[in-house]
Amino acid sequence: MNPLLQNWTTPFGLAPFDKISDDDFAPALEKALTAHTAEIDAIAANSATPDFANTVEALESAGHLLDQVLGVFFTVAGADSTPAREALQRDFSPMLSAHFSEISANKALFERIDAVWQGRDALGLTDEQERVLMLTHRGFVRAGSALTGTHEDRMKEIKGRLAVLGTQFTQNLLSDERSWFMKLNEDDLEGLPEFVIDAARAAGEEKDAGGPVVTLSRSLITPFLQFSPRRDLREQAFKAWEARGANGGETDNRAIAGETLALRKERAALLGYDSFADYKLETEMAKTPDAVRDLLMQVWEPAKTQANADAEVLTKMMHEDGVNGDLSPWDWRYYAEKRRAVEHDLDEAALKPYFQLDRMIEASFSCATRLFGLEFKALDVPLYHEDCRAWEVTRDGAHVAVFIGDYFARGPKRSGAWCSAMRAQAKFPKVQSPVVMNVCNFAKGDPALLSYDDARTLFHEFGHALHQMLSNVTYESISGTSVARDFVELPSQLYEHWLEVPEVLGEFATHAKTGEAMPKEMLDKVLGAATFDMGFSTVEYVASALVDLAFHEGDAPADPMVKQREVLDGIGMPSGITMRHATPQFAHVFSGDGYSSGYYSYMWSEVMDADAFEAFEEAGGAFDPERAKALEENILSTGGSRDAAELYVAFRGRLPGVEALLKGRGLVAA
Repeated sequence: MNPLLQNWTTPFGLAPFDKISDDDFAPALEKALTAHTAEIDAIAANSATPDFANTVEALESAGHLLDQVLGVFFTVAGADSTPAREALQRDFSPMLSAHFSEISANKALFERIDAVWQGRDALGLTDEQERVLMLTHRGFVRAGSALTGTHEDRMKEIKGRLAVLGTQFTQNLLSDERSWFMKLNEDDLEGLPEFVIDAARAAGEEKDAGGPVVTLSRSLITPFLQFSPRRDLREQAFKAWEARGANGGETDNRAIAGETLALRKERAALLGYDSFADYKLETEMAKTPDAVRDLLMQVWEPAKTQANADAEVLTKMMHEDGVNGDLSPWDWRYYAEKRRAVEHDLDEAALKPYFQLDRMIEASFSCATRLFGLEFKALDVPLYHEDCRAWEVTRDGAHVAVFIGDYFARGPKRSGAWCSAMRAQAKFPKVQSPVVMNVCNFAKGDPALLSYDDARTLFHEFGHALHQMLSNVTYESISGTSVARDFVELPSQLYEHWLEVPEVLGEFATHAKTGEAMPKEMLDKVLGAATFDMGFSTVEYVASALVDLAFHEGDAPADPMVKQREVLDGIGMPSGITMRHATPQFAHVFSGDGYSSGYYSYMWSEVMDADAFEAFEEAGGAFDPERAKALEENILSTGGSRDAAELYVAFRGRLPGVEALLKGRGLVAA
C-alpha cells in the first residue's frame, strides 16, 4: 500500500521517509484530492441547518489526507529537489489550484458558511470560534466565492495560471542557481580566508569540477565578494548572481513576472479592489499601501544618507588601492570588510571559528530553555536527507513537538532559509503536536563554521519554529504562523536579539580548534560592530520592498524591468548598491502570493521586534521570566486567534513607533 496514504505508526507520527518513493506522490495526491472533494461535497450537501459544528468545524476536519501527502511532497520538493520532483510540481500546481478553486466556487458550501456568518450572534461561540468563522467567511469571499457567471470562470482561470507561473518562476531560478559555477585556479584563491577556500573546494567536489569553484549559493558567493582581492573575479561572480532569472532562454523570468502582475491586477478588479495592493493589504496590520509607503520612507531617507556617506569612504579606499572610477556593487562588500577590519579591528577569518554551527544550534536551544522551559533531545529517525537532524522538544517531561534541522547548502535545494510545519499544532478534531522544520543553506565544513549573519539566520528561523512549537490553539487554520503576513516575522526577528546577548555569545561562541571562549575584547568588538554597514543592508532591503509595492499599485506595468528602474531612480538608489532581490529572482513575490505587496512586512515586524526587546531590557534583562511568559501567552502561543495589533498591545501595552528600529539599526544620527 502507498505509504503516503497510511496511518503512520512511526515515532511521533513522522513521515516514513525511508519507505516513500517519487512514484508514490502522483497516485497518493489523486486519492487525497478525491477524498477531500468527497468531504467537501458532504458538508455542502448536509440537509441540517447550517451551524458552526456541521459547517466550519467540518471544514476544519476535512483534508487530513491531503495535508499529509502535500506536507511530505513540498518538503522534499523545496529542500531536496530532483528533475522528477520538479516535473511532479509542474503537474501538481494546476491540479491543486483547480481543486481549491472548485471549493471556493462551491455555491452550496458558501451559502452554508454565509448562513453561519449571518447568524453568528445567536450561536454562543467562543472568541476563538468567532475568529475562525470570520476568517473562514472572509477567506471564501476574497477567493471569489460570491462571483458568478463569466467572472467566476475567469477567476478560476487566473488562479490556475498563477499557480503554473509561480512554479515555473521557482524552478527557473533554481535552474540558474544550480547550473552556474566559476572555476578557481590555485592562484585565484590568494587572499581568501581558509574557510572560504574550504567551502570552494567542497563546492567543487559536489559539482565534480576537478577543483575549487564559486557557486551562486549565498553562503559561498557572499564571503567570496567580501574577501577576494581579484576585482575581475568579483565582477564575474556578482554579475552571474544578479543575472539569475534573466539569462534569456527557457529559464528567463522577466515575462513571467509581467504576466503575473497583470493577472493579479485583474484578479483584484474582479473582487472590486482598485489594485492588488489594496486587496492584499486589507487583511494585514498595515491595511493600506499609503501606510506601507509611509513606514518605508521613514526608514529610507536616513538609510540612504548613511549609505551615501559610507560610499564616499569606500570609494576613497578603492582609489587608494589604485582602482579609479566609481564604486561598483561588486566592490562594496570587499571594501566594507576591509573597513570593518580597520575601524572595529574585526577579522572575519579570525572571528568565524567562534561560530560553529553545532554550538549556535546549542545556543538557540539554550535560550529557548531559559525563556520557555523547553528541552531538546536528539532523535534517530529516518529523514529525507542524510544532512537532516531531528530533536524531540519537551517541557516538564511532556512532549511538545519534533524539530527538524536541514542546515547545509546543496545543489538540489532552493536558496535562502525557511521554516515550515509538516504538521501544525491543533486540538480539533484531535490533539496533534507540531512537526517543525528549519531549512538553511550554510556551507559544509569540518566543523561547519558560520558567519555572524549566518548565525543570525539560524536564530531567525528558530524564532519561526518557536512560533509553531509553542502554539496552543484549538483549530489548525489559526495555528502557529497562520497570522497576518506583517506579523509573522515578529517572533523570528525578535529571537535574533538573543544572539547579541553577551552572556549567550560568552558561553557558546567557542573556538573550533581550541575550545576557548571568544575573548571579551573580540566579543565587545562583535557587539560594537552590530550596526556596521547598516546603511547598505537597509537600502538594499527597502528598495526591494518599495519596488514590490509599486508593482502592485495601480495598473500592472507593461515591462516590470522598466518599472523597477523608474522606482529606483525615483528614490535615488545609491549606484554602488543593488536591490536585495531584483525582479527576475524575487521569489518572495513571484513564486507565489505569499509576500506579494508584502515584502515590507520584515520592516513592519522589525518595528515591533525592536520595541518588544526593549520591553525585556526595561524589565529584568534578556531572560526576564515575566516578559518571557507574556511573550508566550500573548504572541507565541496564540497563532491567529486574535487580531495581530490586539496581540501586540496585550504584550507591550501599546503599539510601537519607528524610533526603536532606527536606533537599533544605528540610523538615528543619519
